[in-house]
Amino acid sequence: MPRLWWERPDLCYEDGRLRFAGHDVAMLAKEADGPLYLYSAARVRANIGRVRDALVATGTPFRIYYAMKANRHAPLLTMLAGTGLCGVDICSPGELDHAIACGFRPDRISFTGTGVAPRDLDRLLVHDALTINCDTIGMIRRIGERVPGRAIGIRVNPARGVGYDDRERLSCAGAQTTKSGIYREQWGEALAVARAHDLRITSLHFHVGCGYLDQQLDSWEAAIEAGLSFLADLPDARTVNVGGGLGVPHRASDSPLNLAKWAAALRRHFADRSVEIAVEPGDYLVKDAGMLVLGVTDVERKRDTLFVSVDGGFNLHPEPVFYNLPCEPVACVPRSADSANWQRCTIAGNINEALDLWAKDVAMPPQQENDFIAFLNAGGYGAAMSSHHCMRSHFIEMLLA
Repeated sequence: MPRLWWERPDLCYEDGRLRFAGHDVAMLAKEADGPLYLYSAARVRANIGRVRDALVATGTPFRIYYAMKANRHAPLLTMLAGTGLCGVDICSPGELDHAIACGFRPDRISFTGTGVAPRDLDRLLVHDALTINCDTIGMIRRIGERVPGRAIGIRVNPARGVGYDDRERLSCAGAQTTKSGIYREQWGEALAVARAHDLRITSLHFHVGCGYLDQQLDSWEAAIEAGLSFLADLPDARTVNVGGGLGVPHRASDSPLNLAKWAAALRRHFADRSVEIAVEPGDYLVKDAGMLVLGVTDVERKRDTLFVSVDGGFNLHPEPVFYNLPCEPVACVPRSADSANWQRCTIAGNINEALDLWAKDVAMPPQQENDFIAFLNAGGYGAAMSSHHCMRSHFIEMLLA
């Protein structure tokens, strides 16, 4: 079988069978007897290693926070905590409790959230060493009323955004006004409220989009420059958190993000500043380290479309429907290595909704009932975003050593 665009040493066909992290995927799926998420611990460690190497090249002190909302599988988090290579980024009190239970100390945890209720703050503020990035002026005030004099971070909105394939829906700070962060026109009031409560602003935070690749690096660098303009008013700032959003290829036409170019942009903007860089990648660390494996239930032509139905739907992994981010479908045991014999088909899930389609009009080896299809790039924002829709929420997660 010719090498496919997504293949790499730990994810490839061997003797006509898909292998991932040293395991036969079809065999694992057969034993699971239902939807199965597989994650490669080695791939996650390799991904974080590349990010660390790139940050070392900036010549600036740095720290990495893994964005837990991408994947909160406890064995994965415990593994990450044990490496000591990163802290963790959280966005709710529940994630705080989970992070601590998995081995992250509060001084290795950064919180950035929206719509933070007083009861949320009461739980967060128990931990003095926790970094809390304030997303609204009201949040600054509520912290000041509870613990005047505390150190805080402020999340700003530089009004510059990026996203995979330049999609507006994946931008957090673009031309369209968003809920995330404090805008420049609010900045004076935010600083005044912090001063009124003697709060020390020790970190600046901004996150501008998701899934960016090389084509978006110029726009991302412009957003970095705009975000750093707020730093002039923060004499006590020790850290600038540039958020996450580093992307991975989703289709054959995508190229991997050039981390050397990414790091060079950071070096240009941080070389003369006495602050450390913080980043909070989620997708980049786990997305291509995971897959969702589903069984084929039906293969049937309806009018001019060949439908391949599988035993899991968009409720298990909403991104393909919500954000049109494709998860490449791969036959676990192809019935034909010759692409000339492949069939164009539409892969449909088992949720009783017309939009529950995994892929439209894609070329696949001929499929039969009880075959297995692996959906790649499912390690991030898959299981973590799953729902109980149609009461079809069952799945198994497995971390492969």
